[in-house]
Order: sequence, then C-alpha cells, then structure tokens
Amino acid sequence: MTGSTPYLVVIGPPGAGKSVLGKIVAKLLHVPFVDTDRRIAAKYGPIATIFAEHGEEWFRAAERIEVAHALTERAVVALGGGAVLNPDTQKELASARVVHVTVSPEAVDSRIQGSTRPLLLGGIESWKRIVAERKDVYERLATRTVDTSDRTARSIAHDLAEWVQNLEEGS
Repeated sequence: MTGSTPYLVVIGPPGAGKSVLGKIVAKLLHVPFVDTDRRIAAKYGPIATIFAEHGEEWFRAAERIEVAHALTERAVVALGGGAVLNPDTQKELASARVVHVTVSPEAVDSRIQGSTRPLLLGGIESWKRIVAERKDVYERLATRTVDTSDRTARSIAHDLAEWVQNLEEGS
C-alpha cells in the first residue's frame, strides 16, 4: 500500500456489525472512521438504487475506487461485505491489520429483516449463501476474527482497540 495504512480494516458479511464496531473502535482510538459503503451512497445515492439502475458490476467498480482510497487513510475502515472479492483489494489487505467480523445465522436473522440490501432480498437464505461463498476469502485475509453473535459491540470494540493500541506501540 502506498501512503498511510489504516489502523484497522473491518471485513465480514452483511449484518455482522462491521460499521457499528468500526465506529466504536475509532472513537476509542480517537481516530477517523471510514465506511466505504456510506461514502459510495453519499456520492451516488442508495446502494439499492445503484444496483437497480447500474447493476452490480458498476457498483463494484465504484466500490473499488472508494476502497483503494480508504486503504490509504490513517483511520479505522469498514469495507462493504463484497469488497474483499476484488483481487486488488485482497492484495492491499495482505499488508493491513484486518479483523473479520462473524455472526451466526440466528443472531443476524433479525438484523437483516426487511433489508433493502440488493444481495439480501432473499433473506437469511441469501445471507447464508453469501457467507458460504466468501468465507474462505474473509478467513484468508483476517489477522484476527471476532464474533458478534453473543457479545456486545462495545465489549468487542474495547478488546479490538486495546489490541490495536498494543500493536501500534510495538511498531
């Protein structure tokens, strides 16, 4: 990666809690928080609308630009669930501190109810398919894995912030 590197990159499936965790960790570390999906939505409108009007391929191209930029920022960065599918993103993440956020189907079910996310319109069965397709990539890229099924985001975030601080002090 050129330029700076993020303090932490948060990856995982939809509904796992990447944005919630990332925000809390960033606040605890007193650093900026970047959510690439939010940046895309701010520039181009709701992701569901982007998918409907331009398709997934167009979305992934826009996503790649935002991810590449975010990965040069000194911040806590949350990536959209599918951002890790891009080979260039995978290469960049190889040198980053990456936390893979997992969640059980039982815990995520209520989180994704009524979701407008295009890839989750089939509910929990769509979510399970996405997780199965991406699981190996998430695991390969992860420096650390945390599960949000049974713990509060605040508790997990405190652990992650402490971990990042210890690594930063050691580097």
